[in-house]
Formats: sequence, C-alpha cells, structure tokens
Amino acid sequence: MTTIDPVSLRRELHRHPEPAWREFETTARIVDRLQDVDLDALYVGPDAIDGESRLAVPDDAELDRWFDRARDAGADPDVLDQLEGGYTGAVAVVERGDGPTVGLRVDVDGLPREESDADDHLPAAEGFRSETGESMHACGHDAHAAIGVGVAEAIAESDDFRGTLKVFFQPAEEVIGGGKSMAKSEHIRDVDYLLATHVGLDHPTGTVVAGVEDFLAVRHLEATFTGEPAHAGAEPEAGRNAIQALGAAIQNAYAIPRHSDGPTRVNIGVVEGGTAANIVAEEVRLVAEVRGQTTDLMHYMSDSVERVFHSAADMHDCEVEIEVGAEAPSAESDDELREIVGSVAETVEGVDRVVDEAGLGGSEDATFLMKEVQENGGLAAYVGVGTDHPGGHHTATFDVDEPTIEHGIDTLAGAIEEIATRNV
Repeated sequence: MTTIDPVSLRRELHRHPEPAWREFETTARIVDRLQDVDLDALYVGPDAIDGESRLAVPDDAELDRWFDRARDAGADPDVLDQLEGGYTGAVAVVERGDGPTVGLRVDVDGLPREESDADDHLPAAEGFRSETGESMHACGHDAHAAIGVGVAEAIAESDDFRGTLKVFFQPAEEVIGGGKSMAKSEHIRDVDYLLATHVGLDHPTGTVVAGVEDFLAVRHLEATFTGEPAHAGAEPEAGRNAIQALGAAIQNAYAIPRHSDGPTRVNIGVVEGGTAANIVAEEVRLVAEVRGQTTDLMHYMSDSVERVFHSAADMHDCEVEIEVGAEAPSAESDDELREIVGSVAETVEGVDRVVDEAGLGGSEDATFLMKEVQENGGLAAYVGVGTDHPGGHHTATFDVDEPTIEHGIDTLAGAIEEIATRNV
C-alpha cells in the first residue's frame, strides 16, 4: 500500500482532463505528487521527450487556450513555464544501485468529449466529474497516471529493488502522437526491460492480462482535393468537382483488397467541404486511417489508399494533396516478461484471474517504446489490468472501478522488482 493516495490523485486528474499535447495542468499535478516520492531525477516537458518527434500537435491557438486555462486554474507556474508550446509529459527516475534499467510507460491524456452528468454516474454523484465541459478521461488514463505515481513510490521505498526505474508519463496517446516522442528521447536508450499498462480492455476487475498481443499498426492520412468552382445550374461543365473526386476516393478506398498475410483496416472518419448546393465544390477534405496486423500490412494499406486517392483526383480532373499524420507500429509482448508478470499477479490481493495473453484488436503508441527497447536488445510487455466499467471505452459514462488502481500498482511494482532480481 502506497502512502500517496492513488485514488484521490485519480479523482483529481479526472476532474481536470486535458486532450493530447494540452496536458498542462495534468503534468503539473503529477509533478506535484512526485515531489513526495524519493526520486533521483525528474524530467519535465521538453526534457522528457524529443520535441521534434511529436505527432498530431494542435495549432498554437488551441495550445495557448489550454495553457491559459491551466494557468487560471492555479497550476504551478514554474512547471507550466517548461510545458509551454505543448511540450507535456514527464519521466521520473529512481536509482537503487547496480542492476538493470526497467521502464514503465503510462499515458495521461483525456479525450475531447463531454462527460455524463447522470445521477448514477459515479464521478457525477461523488463530485469529481470533468470540470472542463469539453474533455473527459473516458479511457482510464487518469488511473494510469495514478498507477505510475504509485509504482514510483513503491519502488523508491522497496528494499528488494536493485537497479534503475524510469516511469514515462506519456502525453498524447489518444491521437497516437506522443509515443514516438518518448521512444526517441534519450531516456529510453538504456532501458533493458519495459512494461506498459492499460486498465479495462473488456477484462473485469480482478483480472490481469500478463501480455497483450495483436496491436494493429496504424497511420492517419489527410487528403485535400482541389478543383474549380462554377455555377451548378448555369454552367456545371465549367467546374471541376472536388466532391466527385472525394466520393470516388471514399468508395474505392473501401474496395481495397484485403491481404492474405493478415487483417487490415481502412476507415474514412472525417469529411469536410463545399459551400452551397448550387456551387460546384472547389475544395474538400477527408481524414482516413489505415491499420494492419503488422507494420508491413499497414504500409500496404497506406500505399493503396494513396494510389486510390490520386486516381480518383485524376478521374475528375482535380488535384489532391496527401499528408501523413500520426502513426504507430505493431508490437508483441515478450514471453519472458509475460511469465514474470503472471506469476507476480497471482500473489496480488484482489486479483483472482490471470490471463497469459489476450488480443487488443486496436492500436497503441506504446508500441513505439516497446519496439525501441526490443530493437536495442531488451524485452517489453504490455500489461492489462481488468476493471469493471459501466460504459464502454471512450463513452460518456466510462468509469474505473477504483480497487483496480491498487491491483495495478501491486502487480507492476512486484513485477519490476522480480524483473530486476532475475535480470532475464
């Protein structure tokens, strides 16, 4: 049991959720709690990440709006000064003599959606519902941050840990924008073993998944189709209709053949453009995502989508510009770490079921850190900590069953101690 109350920290963060790269108050609150932990180093903002590797960063006006909100809310100005411009996140370091370096990655951002105010929604009933009105912790990242602080304290106070612990409080997971910036930072280079974690994932309270598998590699693409405007009634032939090009692009993207090497995905999630019913549209925009069971399969889908978009533009005498946005590779959990996590989880009070491995069926940018460690000769695993949640992930009624937080701290801290002892 930690002396820092992780449930109160989780509720504090839940009241003040911030979306990707706008986690100013969130980072400041985490840093404040870490002041009570016997750390050997704490890196904040641009000292915690590789700023050049940030993906899906919002524009300056949006960053400034959330920065001002955090300042008005009373966030520590000394911490805020380090975060300005969207350089959020932190890395906490505990050094306890000779031994391996073990990393733990937790994500900290919220989602841009409003939270339920229903009487039977626990955060609303107990007074810790989101206060921003436009963002919500609808995926458990508030619990992840609390687990990260709790693990840092547990290892700092441990008599059984020999080595170095690095806890990566990663921004911008929800837009797959922050993992690369931490994977390319100097802090990952000497990590021998890495654990990442997530609550829920359709596993109930009391369950621990020792190693999550089947991460789909993912990439976002933004395409802008440009044509020529004209009066749709008087001289439609004078125009070059960007909406026609976009329509063909969407239809043909969904017709891309699947691949025999494994599952693939494509989705058009945003369509914007046009000005009036009687104007041939001159510019329209879409945002697509592609996924694959492997990074190579994701590239197959990405290359196919780009080919389809260019062909659709040519068909309707339009131009198209395509920009690649955020992306993340696939990854697998290593057997050696799965075995350690599973054996420790079986001893944790409140954990009554341990699953060796389970599929995710989605994407996660912790894979950047996992792959970096594995390519450097280390081992990595992604740990699922089950939690009962009344609404699905990313819904207005999502909530975390709070005993889960202690299950996560005890499992991960115990696994980190065991990993360092075995130094597999």
